[in-house]
Amino acid sequence: MYTAHPDRYADMPYRRTGRSGLKLPALSLGLWHNFGPDRPVETQRAILRRAFDLGVTHFDLANNYGPPPGSAESALGDALKADFAPYRDELVISTKAGYLMWPGPYGEWGSRKYLLSSLDQSLARMGLDHVDIFYSHRPDPDTPLEETMGALHTAVQQGKALYVGVSNYSPEQTREAARILAELGTPLLIHQPRYSMLDRRPETSGLLDTLGELQVGSIAYSPLEQGLLTGRYLDGIPEDSRAASDSPFLDSDAVTGELVGRLSALNDVAADRGQSLAQLALAWVLREGRVTSALVGASSPRQLEDSVAAVGNLEFGADELARIDEIVKK
Repeated sequence: MYTAHPDRYADMPYRRTGRSGLKLPALSLGLWHNFGPDRPVETQRAILRRAFDLGVTHFDLANNYGPPPGSAESALGDALKADFAPYRDELVISTKAGYLMWPGPYGEWGSRKYLLSSLDQSLARMGLDHVDIFYSHRPDPDTPLEETMGALHTAVQQGKALYVGVSNYSPEQTREAARILAELGTPLLIHQPRYSMLDRRPETSGLLDTLGELQVGSIAYSPLEQGLLTGRYLDGIPEDSRAASDSPFLDSDAVTGELVGRLSALNDVAADRGQSLAQLALAWVLREGRVTSALVGASSPRQLEDSVAAVGNLEFGADELARIDEIVKK
């Protein structure tokens, strides 16, 4: 029987999410990959246990995570029952709906029918009566935003979610979503954008400024840019890497000699700070406190430990930030 480490809250910083009372760990565990039937169950459970022992109290999912879709939620449900039942109230569990989940016209996007049906299915897979955060995973160009936000509000009213969020919304869409939710009486808690040293759209689009103005939290996904910022590609493309596979998320053509040169230069910055490249990338996303939490995946407890060690040095000097900008923007 798993017993959580007694000092699990000693080293992890927790940041307030927007103007809410909810605090998130600086690093959260994303169950996007590595939690399907192609991965050993004991490895999955070992990652989850190690995460919690290190103070990672937030597990982030979506209905379609796996693969196949739904399997990550099922895997978490098994782990909750086996290991985490005594600790449920110490955990923040989130899920999302928006991408394709089942065939037909009601299996994706942002209709009330799809979102609420998907949430019921997610709860059943995880064996929960509620999630802590329920997200609209992407904006729907054909469904009124009032309907999508109304469905999130209903999830809270039904007691099936404590908070709501959005992901992949533009600054303008986020502002309107926040307005609608405020009128309904369910505040927008958090936005989940893609953000890394190599992908700065939340900065350039004004999204981070918008979230600051609205007092809405943020949690960055892909802060390690699909593994590019882990150091695995410093010598090219490893045979067992995502870029070498048929993954739709990282094409081998993207790993150019120019990119490898920039990654090597960033690795030098990390070494000067006493960090791995992954730790540098995570610390950079979390700098200044504008981002509430950064989402990391893990294929092993050891990989997770390396990521969590980033919280030991989140401060940057102006010269370091300038050096990173010069490398990235070449």
